[in-house]
Amino acid sequence: MPLHDWTRVPSGLFHHFHQFWAMEICRKLNRGRLPSGLSALVEQRKGPKETDVLTVELTEPDEATQGGTAVLERPKTRLLRQTDKAHYAEKADRIVIRHHLGRVVAFIEIVSPGNKDGDRALEEFVDKIAEAMEQRIHVLVLDLFPPTSRDPAGIHKAIWDQFDREEFELPSKQDRVFASYEADGVHTAHIETLGLGDPLPDMPLFIAPGAHVVVPLEETYMSAWEDTPAAVRRQVVGVAPPATN
Repeated sequence: MPLHDWTRVPSGLFHHFHQFWAMEICRKLNRGRLPSGLSALVEQRKGPKETDVLTVELTEPDEATQGGTAVLERPKTRLLRQTDKAHYAEKADRIVIRHHLGRVVAFIEIVSPGNKDGDRALEEFVDKIAEAMEQRIHVLVLDLFPPTSRDPAGIHKAIWDQFDREEFELPSKQDRVFASYEADGVHTAHIETLGLGDPLPDMPLFIAPGAHVVVPLEETYMSAWEDTPAAVRRQVVGVAPPATN
């Protein structure tokens, strides 16, 4: 399934698809991909800000959970960035926010147009990701939208600048970014770039330093796409409605 152009529809219609996609990802993670004791929840509260999919370590193990296996081999993404510049700043005591079902291990964030609509909106989004990483919570960010004047090099560059300002340039015709952040003092970013018409790559979601599960983005995107109204699908693929007799 190629990546579609969601800039063709209003934010509310993308939000409809966004909700279905988040739920499909959650279902897949909970059906054997996450190790026993970990559960994915959709749009639960983490402090004052919401995330799309939370992965939490249950205080009491869920006996009904089918236990998956974490991958210990390093993921192979197109780009890799690493920095330890924030490591020593983390040595100060911090207040950790705990989820009502247990410790937050990781979360997945699907970027919406509203996250980039204003300077403050983008700042709040970036702060949420950076704060989670500082608390050693791993994050997977999925951005289906092109850069704006507020994130001219893409959402990863805006996030990574909070830790290490370094050059980052998007490849020609691949201006959408998926980034998986492994937060363990030495922060690591596993990055894939894609353009319209490209298949969605599966991405790692870290659940512990050096251990991740694979998130099946292409499969879950296709499942959400099947439940998307035909009128919306026609708009984002740029295909005119069929002629009527």
